[in-house]
Amino acid sequence: MSRLLKMCFLLISMNHAKITHSQNSEDLPPLLHKAVEEVIAGKYLNALLDMLYFQSSNVWTADLLTKVMAYFHAQEVMFTLSSLQMSIKSYLKNLLYQPRQLLSELQQLDQQQFQTAMKYLFHSKKEHLEIGNIILDWGKIRERIFQSPGVNRTLFLVTLDKCFLALSALDCVDILSQVLRVSAVNYLQPDVVGSLPNLLLEDAFRNLSSLFKDLYDRTSASTQRALYGWMKQILQKSYNRSEFNESTSWVSAESLWILGRYVVHLPLEEILKISLNEIRLFISYDNATKQLDTVFDITPELAQALLERINSSGFDMRNTSTLYRLGLLVCFYDDLEQMDAAVARALLHQMIKCNQLRGFQAKVHEVLSFYNVSQMGALVTGIGTWSLHSMSPRELAQMIRGTTSQYLSDLSPAQQQGILRKIASSGDFSSSVKDIQGAFFKEVSLSGLWKQTGYNPAMLNEKELRSSQALYLYELLSKENHPVDLLSTGQLVKGVTCQLFESMDTDIFLNNFKFFEMNLHLLSPYQVNCLAWKFWKVSNASIPPFLLLALPSEYLEYVTGPLCVPFLERVGKTGMDLLNPSLHKRDAVLQKVQECLNSSIADEYDVDLLGNLICHLPPAFLHGRMSLKAMAAALHQFKLCQQLSHEQKIEIKYKLLQLYGPSNNWTAEATLDVGPFIVLLSKEELNVLAEKFPEIILQIAKTNGPVSSAEELQSAVFESVSNGTGRVLLSLSRADCLRTRAPSSNEIIKLGEANVFWSVQELKCMDPETFDKNVELLGGVSGFNSSQLTVLKEKAKQVWGLLPDWRSYQIISLGRIALALSAQEIAELDLSSIDSVSALTQQTGWTLTQARAILQGFLDDSGQTISTLKSFDLVGLGAVLCTLNSTEITSIRTAEFSAAIARIGLLFCSTPVLRQFKKMTESVFGAAPSWNGSVLQEIGTIAGGLNEDELKAIDKSLMPYIQPSAVRHIPPEIFQALSPEQIANLGPENAAVVTGWQREHLDAAQLQSLGLALEGARSSSPGTPSTAGAPQEGQSPATSGAPCLRGFGIWLCAVFTLHLPF
Repeated sequence: MSRLLKMCFLLISMNHAKITHSQNSEDLPPLLHKAVEEVIAGKYLNALLDMLYFQSSNVWTADLLTKVMAYFHAQEVMFTLSSLQMSIKSYLKNLLYQPRQLLSELQQLDQQQFQTAMKYLFHSKKEHLEIGNIILDWGKIRERIFQSPGVNRTLFLVTLDKCFLALSALDCVDILSQVLRVSAVNYLQPDVVGSLPNLLLEDAFRNLSSLFKDLYDRTSASTQRALYGWMKQILQKSYNRSEFNESTSWVSAESLWILGRYVVHLPLEEILKISLNEIRLFISYDNATKQLDTVFDITPELAQALLERINSSGFDMRNTSTLYRLGLLVCFYDDLEQMDAAVARALLHQMIKCNQLRGFQAKVHEVLSFYNVSQMGALVTGIGTWSLHSMSPRELAQMIRGTTSQYLSDLSPAQQQGILRKIASSGDFSSSVKDIQGAFFKEVSLSGLWKQTGYNPAMLNEKELRSSQALYLYELLSKENHPVDLLSTGQLVKGVTCQLFESMDTDIFLNNFKFFEMNLHLLSPYQVNCLAWKFWKVSNASIPPFLLLALPSEYLEYVTGPLCVPFLERVGKTGMDLLNPSLHKRDAVLQKVQECLNSSIADEYDVDLLGNLICHLPPAFLHGRMSLKAMAAALHQFKLCQQLSHEQKIEIKYKLLQLYGPSNNWTAEATLDVGPFIVLLSKEELNVLAEKFPEIILQIAKTNGPVSSAEELQSAVFESVSNGTGRVLLSLSRADCLRTRAPSSNEIIKLGEANVFWSVQELKCMDPETFDKNVELLGGVSGFNSSQLTVLKEKAKQVWGLLPDWRSYQIISLGRIALALSAQEIAELDLSSIDSVSALTQQTGWTLTQARAILQGFLDDSGQTISTLKSFDLVGLGAVLCTLNSTEITSIRTAEFSAAIARIGLLFCSTPVLRQFKKMTESVFGAAPSWNGSVLQEIGTIAGGLNEDELKAIDKSLMPYIQPSAVRHIPPEIFQALSPEQIANLGPENAAVVTGWQREHLDAAQLQSLGLALEGARSSSPGTPSTAGAPQEGQSPATSGAPCLRGFGIWLCAVFTLHLPF
């Protein structure tokens, strides 16, 4: 490659050389002649690949280069430098920004050219190519190729089309693997599966099948079915046809191993025909468990059929070794009679994995409850807060370093605080804090960090940081470390202030910009705004187009032509929510998006480009401008949208009906693929689907998401499950329940949120044992009304007896049912455990009286006073702290308050309480006027308790560090005290949460400043939009390219000097 690059510069030096003698093609080697002709014809890609292949076995000489230039002269190829550069730029733009054109050109390559392209894209080991003093980052170029969804799709399609004819099957499978792992959901559609080769050597087929097993969860149900069909077709061909008849199956032990997860698509009758010998061989394989551990979506019928064949094949189903081989099939094991203790323990151990099953869990839970899972042992999350705090600091230090550390983030905030408080009190906190990894580190208080020394960037690599921690640590570490060492940790980018951005040397900023770009999701909208202004100031001509979104709306005018693709691509990946544009700016962005799309979403390439921008497109655009081909590719992306409007959903429904036809004709796969959008159907249509595919509808209804919880869907699920019982269950325990159907365990487990449709009378007639088994599930239903909660509370009294006798785990299991407890009833509970209290306070909807009863109950039962509370008590008490009076708040010990202050700053208390918390905060961090950005971030809503003078005293540069939750809680009469300069510096995120009442108290100058903050504008912007300063396609801050000439060599120069994103 380097020889070819040298040719580039030789050609440049010969630009004005006069070549007077004639030249014919016989003087050029055939392949070189072919490449030159391709240059003349404008087929630069073909020429590049031919030249790469030519140089692999030939040496470039000055004489050979002279002949090439002479040949151009002889062909009367006349050009100017400027016209050539324009044509090259146009060609590269089409190639890099129009993947459809790239697909066409790649499809027209001959076999040798295609082999060369695949070699350099997928098998080149070189990360850098050196050309004199210029270094080409070939690894980076390849990385950019694979980051472009459109180019990736092109590579996938051309690999399917040409690779298996040009390269070895194993090489092609390797290439497909690299491309598909980027976005299998979008690329692997059922129609594309039809293009897969159906004649493959055994190793290649195994490898490709293994790839499809790995990608199973990332493909649609229709694609899964199509891939199963492809695998079945090849497996059947390998089956000995002479042995085939209707009573025997083509499925061998080898086939089961290859199918893996795809066994769930085998018909029931096929499973029942599998040879017992083949079943025996399969279960005997060492990796049988690995295969069966992945059948998450198997139905009970198929699982029972497989268990029956395994049993019939001679395996002892009561043998511990057999149980360990069954994988997820163990979840459907029903041979529980007379089981000995050892086998029962093995069965329980295996059944831990059963919570991974999808949609078919009713029978599983009944089996688990048979052996009382609560007795399986004390998991880390089940250890009480006081028990953790009672452990020795050494034991706790070992725990946070050991294998249990991975579960620490699953502990409640009170449990986590209990561990940290004990370690902090040991005097060895400095060494222990370095061992705290992941999200658990976020629980370390800011005041706790202040007291420690010995920090370095390396120790932060595996830790997650709150913004307050990052702000403090970045400032501290920047005194002795280079920016690259700090920013490379990732999390510390949260600590870069606007002042730090502005003070960065231009070279340092541009050289380290990649760290901000890589960690954009960690930056606040305010930081992104500062990042954009900094880039505009130092290099506005090369600003990445997506950053223009963070600048005022008028800067979007620069996103035109070739800048459209990188703009759409990056904003589609990042999401508009992160950049937090105002409503006015959002409209401008969406208008720009539609312009860049030429007012249509034509196909899957446009969907690739849009990413999650598709969630924001207006309904009219979806209705008239989106093709059905694009809709098929976009369905998965639509499912990820968090806030689709009703009008958008209506248009999606319209497209789905066009795509799949009337819902009464949908297949099981189509229903699964439509997924949560079935809620858009009428109740009658939903009932038809629920009758046809009851288990699938249950699975969709249990999927967490913004769409799947619609009342119509839950109603259809309730009717389906209720009708599916086949009989009316009557409770005979009491006279008023004789004609009332009582909920069964099976129904409660299946229904999930749809349990809201039980009547009060039906819940009242529930069997006590059924309630006891399922109280946690019922307590987790968010839609129960007060009457339903009250009857469930009374049922708890009936089952568990007198309130003072209720155990801690029973109180915790109540969930939302506890909201029905009166203040008097709460007072009767044993609330001595902070874990019980913590579980209660995690529920929302308590009245002030109830909350105060919880607080008083804890103090009375634990024998504590406010002054003896520890930090983990404060954290566990949560929202009930809002019921404290001023005297009680001042009696909290400062050390305990400081350790819990970040958690207290998440509470939404009244203004008087926040003001008292603010006074306590001053005892930790000093007087309010002295607070810096890290303190304002740490204290959260407590900043809403600042008085008028304190708020006015905050430096305008610190305004963005007041948390949005605090801004909302500043009383309007206090908020109006802010100066226009302070309001202008709120930052986009804070400006967006200013309430209507707060706005009403602002004057014209303040409102104008609020508009500037929303737009991300500055009162004195570093440069205003002008044609001269507009971003130019292909420019880069590090680029200083030499002029390029006509022909292939010049085209190659352009590739290297333009630095266009490829």
